[in-house]
Amino acid sequence: MRSSNPDPLLADLGSHRWLVPLLADLAAHKGARFVELLHRLALPRDSLSRTLDAAAATGWVRRNPGHGHPLRPEYILTDKGETAAARAATIAEAQKAVGLTPGAATRWSLPLVAGIGAGHDRFNALSRLLAPATPRALSQGLTALGKHGLVTREILDTRPPASRYDLTGNGRLLAAACLD
Repeated sequence: MRSSNPDPLLADLGSHRWLVPLLADLAAHKGARFVELLHRLALPRDSLSRTLDAAAATGWVRRNPGHGHPLRPEYILTDKGETAAARAATIAEAQKAVGLTPGAATRWSLPLVAGIGAGHDRFNALSRLLAPATPRALSQGLTALGKHGLVTREILDTRPPASRYDLTGNGRLLAAACLD
């Protein structure tokens, strides 16, 4: 096992379903107006508003002062957001390469892929690594990753039965982007 501590940036990026594509888009276009983001990301208005609020609360995004109209704001990345956006762009490219749509990931999908990629292959090890996550959230995340073909589950013939998780080829590609 390479790491026993979860990556806080990765956990923050996974906290909202649309943060990764939002930050990647803002980095690629050096900022954007709300309406442009709506069209490029194909999100409902409320989802985009909540995601922008979350990004602003973490200090990654802010309104561009002196630009635009108050009813048509433009959003830009902060210095802190530039670092997160670079990581988000790498993850977004990997998600696209493996055929994972941006909205398909659960809150714990990215930390789970990174945890398995770092050598935490048992449920309890993942649970300890991602301590604030509930067992139900981890189970749902692992199931979703399995349905998307990123994680395989091997049931070990032990008493009591145990499971071991491993990444597929696409899962390793996504894990490499998450662990960079």
